[in-house]
Amino acid sequence: MKRIGILSDTHCIDDPAIERHLAGMDEIWHAGDIGDVDTYKRLANIAPVFRAVCGNIDGAMLRRVCPELLVFETEGVKVLMTHIGGYPGKYSPGIKSLLSQHRPKIFVSGHSHILRVMPDPTLDLLHINPGAAGNQGWQTVRTLVRLTLDNGMPRDLEVVHLSKPRLNCFGI
Repeated sequence: MKRIGILSDTHCIDDPAIERHLAGMDEIWHAGDIGDVDTYKRLANIAPVFRAVCGNIDGAMLRRVCPELLVFETEGVKVLMTHIGGYPGKYSPGIKSLLSQHRPKIFVSGHSHILRVMPDPTLDLLHINPGAAGNQGWQTVRTLVRLTLDNGMPRDLEVVHLSKPRLNCFGI
C-alpha cells in the first residue's frame, strides 16, 4: 500500500501548506509547470519518491531532470503522466494513441488548472488532473490530490483545497 500526493502547476510557489498536506506520502507526482529548481528541490525532499514531468513554463534546467512523458508502475498500477494531456473525450493531439499503446490504469496531466478526476471506460483508466497548486492562472481555488494505491487499485482519493491564489514568484 502506498500513499500518493499528486499536484501540478505550482509555478514556483513556496507554500508550507503544500508540504504539510504532502507530508507522510510515499510518493509525490508532479504533472508539470514546477516553475523553478528551488521548488523542484523542496518538493523532492518531502517524500521518498518524487516523479515529475516538465511543463510548458519549465526552463532548460528542469527539462534536464524532468521528461515530457513518464510511464511507470508502482504498487501494481501502471501510470502515464504528462503536462498537456486533455481529458477523456477531449485528449490533446497524440495522447489517445499513447494511452492505447501503454495501457495505464491512471493517466495524470496538468496544464488546464482545472481539477478533474474522471474515468475513461473506453481506455479502462482513471484520469486525474489535480488542478493548480500555484498562484498563477485563472483558478479560484488551489488544489492537489491525495490517494492510496492498494494491491493494484486506487482508493481513498481526496481533493485538498489550499488557500485562494495570491501573488506568485513572477509578481503576478
